[in-house]
Amino acid sequence: MAKRKISIEDGRSALAAVRGGSNARMEVATAVRYLLEELAERAPGNSVEVRVPPFGATQCVAGPRHTRGTPPNVIETDAETWIALACGELGWDSAVGAARVVASGSRAELRGLLPLVR
Repeated sequence: MAKRKISIEDGRSALAAVRGGSNARMEVATAVRYLLEELAERAPGNSVEVRVPPFGATQCVAGPRHTRGTPPNVIETDAETWIALACGELGWDSAVGAARVVASGSRAELRGLLPLVR
């Protein structure tokens, strides 16, 4: 299991600020990384890589381990979409349908794992 780098208190504080309208880069970065850490903790594994450039990425979901090169299962989105997904303000199917999420690979989906917080 990945060790948290962002405390739960700092993560929740940054997330509350961003959900309240802040677009301060440090708060957005902290909120994104906190939510990525939360996902990795709830769905440990290395079969899917979730990327939220430029703020962070994590590997999660149990299954075949990826070790070299580009992972076969990649999910990529922007910070605003990631936060909306993780907070239940946007559904997975809606985000994919609107091309707000790019998912490649047979295991590249987070349906059933989101939302992470309410």
